[in-house]
Amino acid sequence: MRRAAGLLIATLVALPAAVHADEAVAEPPPERARALRHLVRQDCGSCHGMTLRGGLGTPLTPQALAGKPEALLVSTILDGRPGTAMPPWRGQLDEDEARWIVRQLHQGLPE
Repeated sequence: MRRAAGLLIATLVALPAAVHADEAVAEPPPERARALRHLVRQDCGSCHGMTLRGGLGTPLTPQALAGKPEALLVSTILDGRPGTAMPPWRGQLDEDEARWIVRQLHQGLPE
């Protein structure tokens, strides 16, 4: 029962953003896009593996992320995962940047 309630809450929280998942996300300026890709490769890669295929953290490959709601992934990036090694990145990233990263990861993050 507790698990079902948790899943329901997670679904309801993710629903509004999932409805807008097909909306365009503004491409950051080229310098910021490079900085964001570097952050993912280096900072995220330190736990998720330098090739993003997993390590301490789960893989961040398109296959591993398939079917995961964009809103959940954006929330995880911004707010972290309490009780795990996943830190919050809110303050270093805004919501649009986190959404852009998620979409890049879904496509296979370019170099």
